[in-house]
Amino acid sequence: MIRNGLVRAAHWTKRALLAFGAVVLCYLAAALVGSAIPANRDWKPPAQGMTIYVADNGVHTDLVLPARDFADLVHPEHFADPAQAAQPMLMFGWGDRDFYLNTPTWWDMNPFRVARALAGMGPTVVHVSAVPEPRSAAKTRMLVLRAEEYTRLVTYVRGTFAAGPPIRGYGGHDAFYAARGGYSALRTCNEWSAAGLRVAGVRMGVWTPFAFGVMQWL
Repeated sequence: MIRNGLVRAAHWTKRALLAFGAVVLCYLAAALVGSAIPANRDWKPPAQGMTIYVADNGVHTDLVLPARDFADLVHPEHFADPAQAAQPMLMFGWGDRDFYLNTPTWWDMNPFRVARALAGMGPTVVHVSAVPEPRSAAKTRMLVLRAEEYTRLVTYVRGTFAAGPPIRGYGGHDAFYAARGGYSALRTCNEWSAAGLRVAGVRMGVWTPFAFGVMQWL
């Protein structure tokens, strides 16, 4: 009887693993398809306009915008070292609060924290870092927007901020702010970046949960 129980347990474990693998494969396939289908397919960058950047660390994308348009939201005293806030650009990322606050480096990643975030079980934050003007490179893409496109993007980012006190960041140059929206496997940090670019009118994949799906259009 014990042997039969072990056989049944092994059988159901195998079926569960196969089902999980099938879900992961379907998710990856949907991400590839969604990233390959363009929204705003006729968009072309203007010869002149407002310059922004999209930064990619291989897993996560951030929007890099002029600091002057967020001076009423992001104050130097919100940073551990207010002097480091005196930069021309701010880098914005969005994501699960628990994961963001407790994963300052990828070495701090916890699979249970990742699973909780993907399940959409917690609140979100905006991570803001003061940075110098970036240079266009493989992991940082420059993008020129028309005035109305830039305004829509700024409005989108500003609209992500929610009421609440700021939280000190990982170092002297960054801080966290309460955010609107729920993070999940369907609405990831990269999809947040892409959604802002789509709202602005930029040619971008219709669903881009991974960083490569965002960067391939830039």
